[in-house]
Amino acid sequence: MGRNTQRYPVEKDNSLWHMYKTVSFWKVVKNFIVIEVSRVTPFLRVKNWMYRRLLKMNVGERTSFALKVTPDVMYPERITVGSNTIIGFSTTILAHEYLIDEYRIGDVVIGSNVMIGANSLILPGVTIGDGAIVSAATLVHKDVAPGAFVGGNPMQVITPK
Repeated sequence: MGRNTQRYPVEKDNSLWHMYKTVSFWKVVKNFIVIEVSRVTPFLRVKNWMYRRLLKMNVGERTSFALKVTPDVMYPERITVGSNTIIGFSTTILAHEYLIDEYRIGDVVIGSNVMIGANSLILPGVTIGDGAIVSAATLVHKDVAPGAFVGGNPMQVITPK
């Protein structure tokens, strides 16, 4: 269980300098505005509508994104969240990462009935199985089995399913 990302090498400058060769500047601007508004919107139905319609995220019914959650600004359409899941306060969900000599893009799949604690960071290419629990302040750097309880930095399995 690791991370499923596509890797793209770059030459000369670090990969962040190549950012607008990989994603449209205007897409990033639009996504940034939508995400910043949604981060402080207290209305869960409005927030889910914005994610589904404006960011093209796949979000299940009755899923709750707490205040200040930040989905990926460049590739939010690569994020899927199942039904009846809670994403805790100030969590960040990344579908991309820019490194010195490459950038990586990967789908993030969060199952149904998942609880993600506040201030967690979910890296690209990760799948979190149905019914899993991620404790607060966890760096989710690899897949989480359905029903498992994980936490920490680096993430460790606390209670396997």
